[in-house]
Amino acid sequence: MKVAEAVGRALSAAGVDHVFGVVGSGNFHLTNAMVAAGSRFVAARHEGGAATMADAYARMSGTVAALTVHQGCGLTNAITGIGEAAKSRTPLLVLAAEATEPRSNFSVDQEALAHAVGAVTARVTSAEDAVEQACTAVRRALHERRTVLLNLPLDVQALDAPDDAPALAAPPPERTGVEPVPADVAALAQVLERSRRPVFVAGRGSRAIGARDALTALAERHGALLATSAVARGLFHDDPWSLDVSGGFSSPLTAELIQGADLIMGWGCALNMWTTRHGRLIGPDTTVVQVDDASALGVHREVHLGVTGDVELTARQVLDTPGRQREGYRTADIGAAIAERMRWRDVPYEDEGSRERIDPRTLSIALDDILPAERVMGVDSGNFMGYPTMYLSVPDHNGLCFTQAFQSIGLGLATAIGAALARPDRLPVAALGDGGALMSAAELDTVRRLGLPMVVVVYNDDAYGAEVHHFKPGGYPLDTVEFPPTDIAAVARGYGFEAVTVRTPADLKAVEDWAAGPRSAPLLIDAKVVGDHGAWWLEEAFRGH
Repeated sequence: MKVAEAVGRALSAAGVDHVFGVVGSGNFHLTNAMVAAGSRFVAARHEGGAATMADAYARMSGTVAALTVHQGCGLTNAITGIGEAAKSRTPLLVLAAEATEPRSNFSVDQEALAHAVGAVTARVTSAEDAVEQACTAVRRALHERRTVLLNLPLDVQALDAPDDAPALAAPPPERTGVEPVPADVAALAQVLERSRRPVFVAGRGSRAIGARDALTALAERHGALLATSAVARGLFHDDPWSLDVSGGFSSPLTAELIQGADLIMGWGCALNMWTTRHGRLIGPDTTVVQVDDASALGVHREVHLGVTGDVELTARQVLDTPGRQREGYRTADIGAAIAERMRWRDVPYEDEGSRERIDPRTLSIALDDILPAERVMGVDSGNFMGYPTMYLSVPDHNGLCFTQAFQSIGLGLATAIGAALARPDRLPVAALGDGGALMSAAELDTVRRLGLPMVVVVYNDDAYGAEVHHFKPGGYPLDTVEFPPTDIAAVARGYGFEAVTVRTPADLKAVEDWAAGPRSAPLLIDAKVVGDHGAWWLEEAFRGH
């Protein structure tokens, strides 16, 4: 048995049950060994798509996923998706063949590439240690929540492995949460006791049922309102005191209530510029507390109290501290306001649609009503992105896969594919701009080939809308960011999709028929949307450039 086969079998035995990629000569034997050992291989049409599919699958399944790529160019093709995963602390294992001969056309500094986008690296260096080195990479990905590039030199892959090598592999132990120190628990309890208008903001580190339940119980005791970062949207979906998303996507009422808080507690949440609107959601006298990994505390803004600890463990220990039930921010008037006007769809607006273009708000509200509530969404980046993210509801924290840490367009379709494979019980929805849709169109083939009953919604303004609306007020020429109309519905039909062009609400009847039917083919909606001005959150986004 060669090292390539031994490592492939070992990774499968270590619990890596899904591997995404494009197979070339350098990763052929490794990938086939994983398939033979029981892992599912998902073939993408481009390594960039494969990387994002693996990222999304890992996020939504809670497991370590793998990406398999050819040496050199296979890895460079995937690097944007790897960068997104690394910035998001996704437990992802990148299996990259490596050319060690400097004269090879495929020779690049793969370690430097990985480090440049925030991933960490490992390498298989010998036949005797190959399995242990591979399993160590899996453990690191899981326990440190890191994207790990495992380099697999071609010459080492071709060596003979010990006969018992695959038997040395085993699934890594579960990741254990960090216990907070008692003094920090006491300090958290004291801060909460002093607060009259507390708001909890839960982030990526809270995306678990146990953490949600602990936070809702603690919030109920102290009268706290509940919000999330965009990546944790849906965590408090059914709670009457939920404010939905904090930050640039916040509705006017949500922003008002967060700004009025005397205490903001970030739970597994970075409290970065997006979540706080560059700090403007935090009042001048507001106490700011953050519970997170030690490396995350105070990174984006100064905090009055930083606590190192697992979200669920910390919240439950604060709950165990004696305290009284308090009304806090949960007054009758605020409860009524949240029920009536917290959602964006409840905020009045003047429909700007015409016979040729549909208002993206009208489109999104209609789709929210037409499509089944049990859905999982992937959203691309662009001017349009706030509409599907905030107007389409999600059933829980596994309803939205938000791959926006790198702010790259072109990831949304692959995100929805990976999320769909992790949550086959839900209708997958990909929300894209026309730029991102055309950039990733090759993966429409992957959707059809996998038989996914996906809805792909293209908010089509025939432009890179974010750039148009950012530069238009300055009078700059826009020829580089505006394009002739493209019939994206026709493109989708070429890949085997059902497709409909939507210009007015009446055109959505075809979507209703598809949703009520057998859904035997995926559906693409080419929505010609109004593009006269930027979305409400766009100004916030460009403040961060």
